[in-house]
Amino acid sequence: MYLKNIRKSKFKNYIHKKLIVSSVISLSIASGSYVICGPLINPRFNELNGEYSNKSFITKAVEKTGPSVVTIETQKFVKKRKFPNNSQIFLDPYFERFFGLDFPKENEPRIEQSQGSGFIFADGLVITNAHVVNGSDKVIVGLTNGKKLKGQLIGQDFFTDLAVLKIEGKGPWPKAKLGDSTKVKVGDWAIAVGNPFGLENTVTLGIISNLKRNVAQLGIYDKKLELIQTDAAINPGNSGGPLLNSSGEVIGINTLIRSGPGAGLSFAIPINRAKEIIYQLVNNGKVIHPMIGISLIEKSKSERNFNEVIVGYVVPDSPAAKSGIMKNDIIIKVGNKDIETSSDVINQISQNGINKKINILLKRRNKFINLKVIPTDITNLQNK
Repeated sequence: MYLKNIRKSKFKNYIHKKLIVSSVISLSIASGSYVICGPLINPRFNELNGEYSNKSFITKAVEKTGPSVVTIETQKFVKKRKFPNNSQIFLDPYFERFFGLDFPKENEPRIEQSQGSGFIFADGLVITNAHVVNGSDKVIVGLTNGKKLKGQLIGQDFFTDLAVLKIEGKGPWPKAKLGDSTKVKVGDWAIAVGNPFGLENTVTLGIISNLKRNVAQLGIYDKKLELIQTDAAINPGNSGGPLLNSSGEVIGINTLIRSGPGAGLSFAIPINRAKEIIYQLVNNGKVIHPMIGISLIEKSKSERNFNEVIVGYVVPDSPAAKSGIMKNDIIIKVGNKDIETSSDVINQISQNGINKKINILLKRRNKFINLKVIPTDITNLQNK
C-alpha cells in the first residue's frame, strides 16, 4: 500500500513537471508571437494605416496636384461679332469661341465673360489653353483657397493652343509636378482635373485610349498639335486643366472634347510638347514654328507593313516650292531620320529650326531626289 502511494506521488510529480515544461514552451511561443506581431496590432497604428490605405490612388493624385489647379475668368469687350454656321465639331464653349464656331448672331456691344481652368507650374506662372484667354481684356485667376488675383498674359501660341499667365501677387504657390508624356502608354489611367465656375476641383477618371492623335484627323487644319486621347470626360470649364497619371503627375493639358461621331472622347496636349512651348513663351513671349510649306498625306502599305508619307500640297513661294519639292513626292528621309509617319517629318523640321538647311530625300515616280531646304517660321508663310 505504501509502495503504491509512493508510485502515485511520483506519477503526480512527473505529470506536474510535464505540465510546467509544456506551459513554459507555450509561453515562449506566445511571447515570441507577441514580439513579432505586437506593433501590427497597435490600435493607433491600424487606425492611421487604415485611413491611408482606404484612400484611392485618384484621391491621392488629386490631393497632390489639386491645390495647383486654378479658375481663369476672362472679360472681353465685344463691339460686333459674326460667326459661320458650318461647324460640326466637338469642343467646349471656350474652344468653340476660339475657332469661331457656331454661336448666335449677336451684334450688340457687350462685355463677354467666360471661364476655364489652368494650373500653376512654377512660381506665380500658370499654363492654360490659348482659346481660354484669347482676346481677353481682363484675366482673373482664382485659387482653390478662394483668393482671386489679377493675371497678366505672358504669351500665347495659337498653333499649339497654349498660353502662359503671370499671377500678380506673392506666393508661396502650390505647384503641379510635371511628368513625362513619353512614358504614357495606351491603357494607363488618366485623371482629368479642372476648377470651373470657381468650384473646387472637379475630377473625372478614364484611361489613355490613343497617343499622337493628329488634329487633322479631327477636322482641325490650322493647328499644330498631336494629342493624347482619353475617355476621361473634359467638362465645360475644365479646358486648360491638367491631365494626371496615377501618381498625380501632369502628363497633359486638357484642351477639347468631341461630340457627334466619336462622342465621349477627350484630348490633351502632351506635357513634353507643352514644356517646349512654355520655355519659349516665358523667355521670348512667342514661339517659333519651323515650316517648309507642305501638307502631308499618309498612305498605309499593308502588304509591306509600312506607311508612305506623300506631299499633298506645296505652298506657293514657300521654302519647299523654292527647293523643288512637288505634289505627290514621297518623303523617304528628312535629316538622318527614315520617315514612317507625317509626325516624323514635322519633328525633324522642328528640331532643325529656321534659317538652317536640312536634307530631304524624296522619291518621284521611280527616281530618288536629294534636296536641301531652309525652313522658315510659319508666320512668314501666313503673310505670303
